[in-house]
Amino acid sequence: MGIPRRLLLATHNRGKIEEVEQLLGPQGVEIVSARDLGLPEPEETERSFEGNARVKAHAAARATGLPALADDSGLEVAALGGAPGVDTAGWAETPQGRDFVMAMEKVHRLLEERGAPRPRRARFVCVLCLAQPDGGDMLFRGEVEGQLVWPMRGRLGHGFDPVFQPDGHDLTFAEMAPEDKNRISHRARALAAFMRAMQG
Repeated sequence: MGIPRRLLLATHNRGKIEEVEQLLGPQGVEIVSARDLGLPEPEETERSFEGNARVKAHAAARATGLPALADDSGLEVAALGGAPGVDTAGWAETPQGRDFVMAMEKVHRLLEERGAPRPRRARFVCVLCLAQPDGGDMLFRGEVEGQLVWPMRGRLGHGFDPVFQPDGHDLTFAEMAPEDKNRISHRARALAAFMRAMQG
C-alpha cells in the first residue's frame, strides 16, 4: 500500500499532534491536523475506542478528500472496572476546557474510597483508524500495561501521564523524555502496527 506522503491527523489535541509528528516525521510523512484546517470536532457517540476512532477519521476524510488518521485513546483502571476508558477525556472536561489534574485527582479519590490494593493496575489503550475518502478504513490497536502512582510525578507528556508508570520502568510517562516515551507508548505501538501495514 505504501505510506501516505501527506496524512491528515484528525485531532485538535496539541500533545497528540506533536507525538505523531515525532513518530512519523522521520518516515517522511507530512502531517496536517484537523486543528490546522479548522475542521469541527465530531461528537464521539460510540462506546468503544474503535468506534470513536472511526467517527473522527471518516468525518475528516469526507471533509477534505484526504486519507485521515484518527486516534481514540484512554486509560483503563482495573480497580475501576476499566473506567474512565472511552470517557478519559470527558473526566477532564470543565466549562473552561480540559483539566487533567482534576481528572487524576478524581481517579485517585475513587481508588482510595474503594480501598483499591497496590499496585493499582492500569493500561493505556490507543486505537488508530485510517479512513479513505472512498469510505474504506483500517484499524490498529496499541496497549501499554502499568500501574498508577500518587502523587503525580513529572511535567512532560499530557493527559494522565503524570500518574502512569509503565511496567519495567521507574519513571512515569510524564518524567520520561519524549523520545523514550515514544518508544514504548500505546500510541507508538499502534503507529508501529500502522507503519507495518503500510509497508507490507
